[in-house]
Amino acid sequence: MTPDIRDFYRATEPGRALVCANPEDRKYYIDFSTVRGGEIIDKLKNKITFFMPDRPTCALFTGHIGCGKSTELLRLKMELEKAGFHVVYFASSDDLELTDVDIVDVLLAIASRISHSLESIQLLQTSKLKALLQDVSRVLNADIQGIKAKIPKIGDVGISGQGDNFTLSMGIGEITAQVKQDASLRKKLNQFLGPQKQQLLDAINQELIEPAIAKLKEQGKQGLVAIVDNLDRLDNSPKFGGKPQQEYLFVDQGEYLSKLNCHLVYTLPLALKFSNSYGMLTQRFEDPKVLPMVPVRSHDGSEHQAGMALLRQMVLARAFPDLDAQQRLDAIPLIFDSPDTLDRLCQISGGHVRDLLKLLNTWIMEEMQFPLGRQTLETVIQSSQNDMIIPISESEWELLREVKTRQQVNDDTGYQQLIRSRFVFEYRDNGKVWFDVNPILAEAGKL
Repeated sequence: MTPDIRDFYRATEPGRALVCANPEDRKYYIDFSTVRGGEIIDKLKNKITFFMPDRPTCALFTGHIGCGKSTELLRLKMELEKAGFHVVYFASSDDLELTDVDIVDVLLAIASRISHSLESIQLLQTSKLKALLQDVSRVLNADIQGIKAKIPKIGDVGISGQGDNFTLSMGIGEITAQVKQDASLRKKLNQFLGPQKQQLLDAINQELIEPAIAKLKEQGKQGLVAIVDNLDRLDNSPKFGGKPQQEYLFVDQGEYLSKLNCHLVYTLPLALKFSNSYGMLTQRFEDPKVLPMVPVRSHDGSEHQAGMALLRQMVLARAFPDLDAQQRLDAIPLIFDSPDTLDRLCQISGGHVRDLLKLLNTWIMEEMQFPLGRQTLETVIQSSQNDMIIPISESEWELLREVKTRQQVNDDTGYQQLIRSRFVFEYRDNGKVWFDVNPILAEAGKL
């Protein structure tokens, strides 16, 4: 039976991560691990659940923006919860202004999210945190002249209605929400707490995380995990002394990111893998786990049959979530004018999940009826190519030609920009790592 085209359109929304704990979303989920160089999520899970369940761990997870990291991290959350861990997952972009982030902002955001998720746990000894937040409140409120602040006043910060029980979700939560919207308050906060970041870290560990883990274990839980998503979207504007923000946070301040006394998973900007600071980064952390593109072609240029088969299933599952793999293939004529048209969509995406869904979603809106036709797809592809080539400089075209020829990327700022802009994709298969130009650009006359 032909699906409703409106349902298909909604199911292909490109910006929505799948929540595998949701039975409906799970029907759409396709496991690409066999063509992405291994089961990365299982490795992250095993480190926490099997090798080091009782000792804090810190992992970095990276890949192109839109390649499916959030969906995989939400699956990790589900697997860890099955193993008995309390997991706090949040998108850092909800709490932080990603063009201007300091270590204090990240620590406060994590503390706020952990405390909010554990509101039922009463933490009695919070004198250090209470004092720090009262001082922060005093400084920030004093900075707002003649304007009624929404930041909690002294005496309100961190104090619940139950005597002296401390709640970060009320105190820190309101502070972080306010400073995200106001650059001057953000600067004031970091000027005040920056020199005290070790004291802040100690207070969060001693008065929030460690007591919370003890209470969780009394309830039969195995421990606490914080998953901080979307830090891979961190802007690379200059920070103090001209240091790019990504390097400043993960390299210069990485020591503090890793010292919260629970299990931590951070997403990392992929461009840092190609910076001159990468060696220093791996001194602070273990080597980042990379989620590459789904390969549509092999290293030798031939079609990657396994990768293409899984991408076909990803598309068809959005239309036929209740059918099995073969039934979906048999139903291709109900959706597309030919199997070759579906393959054209998969190939031109380069295996970038969000780009594929974006092309498909736009195509559905343009066509508005089944079967979706090849001519409309080509128009959508051409429009996407036109938008993509506008900002590319001559020097970047030259770098793209080198990538096309050599299938390698160097640790150069020019290449970092190509990676960040999704002009170049990374692939891994059978132990090999290679790079290729985004197929939409590869068809441009300049290449």
